[in-house]
Amino acid sequence: MSQKDSVSLREAVYQYAEETYGHKPEYLWASKPRYGVLRHPENKKWYALVMDIPREKLGLTGKENVDVLNLKCDPVMIGSVRMEKGIFPAYHMNKNSWISVLLDGTVPMEQIQFLLQVSFSLTASRPRPHKAPIVENRDWLIPANPSYYDVEAAFKEQDTILWKQSSHVHVGDTVYLYLGAPVSAIRFKCRAVEVDIPRSYQDENIRIRKSMKIQLLHTFREGEMTFEVLKSYGVFAVRGPRGIPNSLRTELERLSREG
Repeated sequence: MSQKDSVSLREAVYQYAEETYGHKPEYLWASKPRYGVLRHPENKKWYALVMDIPREKLGLTGKENVDVLNLKCDPVMIGSVRMEKGIFPAYHMNKNSWISVLLDGTVPMEQIQFLLQVSFSLTASRPRPHKAPIVENRDWLIPANPSYYDVEAAFKEQDTILWKQSSHVHVGDTVYLYLGAPVSAIRFKCRAVEVDIPRSYQDENIRIRKSMKIQLLHTFREGEMTFEVLKSYGVFAVRGPRGIPNSLRTELERLSREG
């Protein structure tokens, strides 16, 4: 990506924050004039930090600087998020709860917006939830491993099942389940009907701290929403809970209506 494009992506982050939350960046360090902080006005907590740092600080080749975006991330999903291309353990911040996202075009803007929403929610004030800003992400794409759990058989027995909850899902949110290999496709559209159910379970494949109940709304045909189709909508990895690009959301809703 050219320097001009990188600047455009930096400005796109600032524009999204201003349009969504009404916040503009603050430049706090005279020695770092390009370091922009986005924070909640009520509690002064940062939810984003834009920096330009040497590529080698992230283990990348080259000596030139690159724009990165530091964001807070749910510790439950941080491992899978950091497996995605262009996302790294946080530079100069707590790596257990923060990530660094390249602003060079490697990470799609749709994914950056989703991660901004997560960071904003995690850093918002909690004592007065009625005054906390509402995050308008209500559709989730969540992976399912057929080797660990036969979700297709489960839905044949009943339309509501328990599912691992590893993100900030709310009652009424739409959950699309993407089945990994050998299926490699979105197979189910569900609705979250109960969330934040305490559960303690761990084996060699999975660890569960809380669960949610999801109700089946629609089953997509085999081969209908394959990984190859998802890539045409800008989804190149489904390793953890993530948001859905608007164009893909529109297509999924259309198929659900017509199915």
